Amino acid sequence: MLNIEKYGAIDIGSNAIRLLIATVIEQKGHDTIFKKTSLVRVPIRLGADVFVDSEISNSNYLRMLDTLTAFQLLMKTHNIVKYRACATSAMREARNGDEVASKLFAATGINIEIIDGNDEAAIIATTDIKEYLTHDKVFLYVDVGGGSTELTIYAFGHTVVSRSFKLGTVRLINNLVEDSVWTQVKDWIIENTSNYSHITLLGTGGNINSTYKHSGTKIGKPLSYDYLEDYFKQIKKMTYEERITQLDMNPDRADVIIPAIKIYLSAMKWSGAESIYVPKIGLSDGIIKSLYNEKFQKE
Repeated sequence: MLNIEKYGAIDIGSNAIRLLIATVIEQKGHDTIFKKTSLVRVPIRLGADVFVDSEISNSNYLRMLDTLTAFQLLMKTHNIVKYRACATSAMREARNGDEVASKLFAATGINIEIIDGNDEAAIIATTDIKEYLTHDKVFLYVDVGGGSTELTIYAFGHTVVSRSFKLGTVRLINNLVEDSVWTQVKDWIIENTSNYSHITLLGTGGNINSTYKHSGTKIGKPLSYDYLEDYFKQIKKMTYEERITQLDMNPDRADVIIPAIKIYLSAMKWSGAESIYVPKIGLSDGIIKSLYNEKFQKE
């Protein structure tokens, strides 16, 4: 006998807003199955407002209102039993972030939790990323977003240290990252990886997912540093328009992909990592797993 339920996860990021609807299938005596049923991504670039003007514009508020209204209807038609909406760097830094969240709650009934970098890392840690964290390896986990990059050291199956930096793709394309931030990231990585003889990267985020898909690499196999460096050189030579037409990138991916790959390459160089695994998971996946886990915590 199967027990089938649907959960919803809303991720309000600096570059886009996403709704993931997952079907959770329980069968006695077997592992629970988490199946991605629907993923809707709307390219509302909140970071372009917040990182430049420190607040969410009225035009983007109205777009968020339309988006969350649509998400509410989608969740209703899917008969989801539980959902959670989390906002990250852009809404966290917006001086009107709490006000916008309150207005959206009043209009749509969707309660937005504005979380910090540590919360974000903890939520993602509930996902299938654990399958990569073997007890005989050391990983530098790098999650690159529009507003921030989260770094975590996993050694022999355990979290060692974690930190969030204001180094994001939307900030970078708007020239809002000082050299000192890059230096802080470099120093942190070198300091926290120097005691280990071999480091492997784990990379998450839409840009590395897109790169992995383009590579044609078999699921579960890593990308090499050399491949990533060659790909970086290739896309840097192309115009924005060429990346859209020749590489089939979305317009809101074609500009941020260059700074994103630069972050991953820098992390590999500074840690000495020769390869990067791409589990293709994110905050939305973590939200689904955390909602499911809450079911047992209440029992």
